[in-house]
Amino acid sequence: MAKFRKVRVDFWMDPAVSEEMTPEDRYFYLYLLTNSRTTQIGIYKITKKQMAFDMGYSIESVQSLMERFIRHHGLIRYNAETRELAIKNWGENNFDKAGKPMMDCIFSELKNVQDASLIEFVLESIHKQEFRSLYESFYKSVEVRDQGENHTFPLSESEEIEDIYTDCTTTRRQEENQQNVFQPIVERYPLQNNQKLADVKEIIEFWDNNGFGFTNVNAKEQLLAWLDDSSFLQPKAVILKALHIACANNKRRLSYVVGILKNWENESLLTIEEIEYFQENQKGDYQRKPKPPLSGGRDVPSEFVLDLTAGEEE
Repeated sequence: MAKFRKVRVDFWMDPAVSEEMTPEDRYFYLYLLTNSRTTQIGIYKITKKQMAFDMGYSIESVQSLMERFIRHHGLIRYNAETRELAIKNWGENNFDKAGKPMMDCIFSELKNVQDASLIEFVLESIHKQEFRSLYESFYKSVEVRDQGENHTFPLSESEEIEDIYTDCTTTRRQEENQQNVFQPIVERYPLQNNQKLADVKEIIEFWDNNGFGFTNVNAKEQLLAWLDDSSFLQPKAVILKALHIACANNKRRLSYVVGILKNWENESLLTIEEIEYFQENQKGDYQRKPKPPLSGGRDVPSEFVLDLTAGEEE
């Protein structure tokens, strides 16, 4: 398909745009609709770093805008692990006539989507039946496939933290005993999809395998609540990082892990990248701090000049 994107002239007359959006929101929305990584299906891969570079914004500003569009406007969804972004109203503006070249393009692009829930998200605003049918059939086929597979998601370079905390790894317990404790949590925890199930299982397995309390179901449920009741954009990865840090510091208890999470949330550190950037800056600040003077001596006045020849006769 041609590399251009359509923006309707009534874009500016939409009350959601003219009344609810700030100038920065409108600029960001136009960027999301027209940037070079957009696809014909309204779902595409993009990083916050790339968005910041294209728009001339800081990563923090981009993250703030994304948070508004996800939580306040409800116009996009973003999978921080697969780096996929979906635009809710894409179909209203881009699906007019269904010809074979366009349908073939849509089909080929839908095959590359990793997070099937994003297909369903865009589908909600598609009105033309030809396009709906294609999205629906593809979403259902992906859903059936996913039910028979265990979801695993590749971590980004900043999330590959196992090598840093190698001392956290312990001998795995027997799988059947682990399932006996995992099952009641799954039954009580409100799982929304297979990805959430995989996130819950990964967190519980790390907790069980690293000495945090194999039978402490209540603590696990409190920790899992952070998957939904937090402002983190990568909740599973952030929780696992806090567990790694607690393990590395030999503080294997819920209060310590929750304390770490609260500190990050209070500092508005909502992704792994931001947490690691903050930690690196802290290290640099510590190294740059002036060392205290040695005890047992007196401060030398700044105007003092050492003259090695003083007292010598000519």
